[in-house]
Amino acid sequence: MKKSIDIDDMVQRLLAGDRRAAARLITLVEDGMEKSHEVMKRVYPHTGQAMILGITGSGGVGKSTLTDQLIHKLRKQGKTVGVVVVDPSSPFSGGAFLGDRIRLQSHSQDDGVYVRSMASRGYLGGLSRSTYDVIRIIEAMGMEVIIVETLGAGQDEVDVIHIAHTCLLVLTPGMGDDIQAMKAGIMEIADIIVLNKADLQGANTSLRHLQSTLSVASLKGKEWIPPIIQTVSVASKAENIQGIDELTAAIARHHEYLQKTKVIDQIKFERVEQELGLIFKDELQKLIFKGLKGTGKKKKYINSIIEARADPYSVVEEVLNTYLVPRQ
Repeated sequence: MKKSIDIDDMVQRLLAGDRRAAARLITLVEDGMEKSHEVMKRVYPHTGQAMILGITGSGGVGKSTLTDQLIHKLRKQGKTVGVVVVDPSSPFSGGAFLGDRIRLQSHSQDDGVYVRSMASRGYLGGLSRSTYDVIRIIEAMGMEVIIVETLGAGQDEVDVIHIAHTCLLVLTPGMGDDIQAMKAGIMEIADIIVLNKADLQGANTSLRHLQSTLSVASLKGKEWIPPIIQTVSVASKAENIQGIDELTAAIARHHEYLQKTKVIDQIKFERVEQELGLIFKDELQKLIFKGLKGTGKKKKYINSIIEARADPYSVVEEVLNTYLVPRQ
């Protein structure tokens, strides 16, 4: 018989910094367990103070090694660090299968660092619904900076801007065509642009492309202009690691800018607005599927669409009218 979870005890242990409690609570909310709402109701009042740093970019640009270097630097500054690594989901189990945590094993014995991999679970924007809850659980454990590293799905991966206070867009030399294609969206994603692997051939050309992209982008009315930081996050010798000091300084400057201009208040508002919308969406879906369960109507609706007797929009409208009729 499976032992029942004492939520109050588990949350108290979490607030005291218990890593095992954090792991169990995260698993509970990721799996959408029945008690997950009760967990988050207790966790939520202890959140909202951490600085959230988003790291995004295409696969292979070196996000994980850059994250590793940032952790080292932040720990030297005395900050505790939580990391959420969003992996692609297995199409069969829904679980994460790349396990980027392996690349961060050097921090496994550091009590000031907590790393968690989680699956994107098919969310095209790169972040699953439970990412918000996982971040808040790690916040409640006492982590001062939380790094969210997304899976690298290309330009569609913009959800990170809804959850991070400061967003790093990581690029590498040789992405000239991609950079040109990103003109319309680059300003929407990046607070700081990182040109990683800056020791590779073509780095200067890529830097010029980036500078040109920023110069022609619409900067009107923008008080913060994304700086371009060149980094080398992997090298055979530690002294050949480059740009990490400059990057952490740029992150600190952006944090100061957010606080000074009160932009942080708008970011927090939009973050909660997005979070609330996702919760409504998930709960509404659960409510409707629960109502359809065992009635045979779901199969009937699907067949009616296949046979062209109905369309998805009409079906959704009918279902909503059935289950969300205002009570008199």
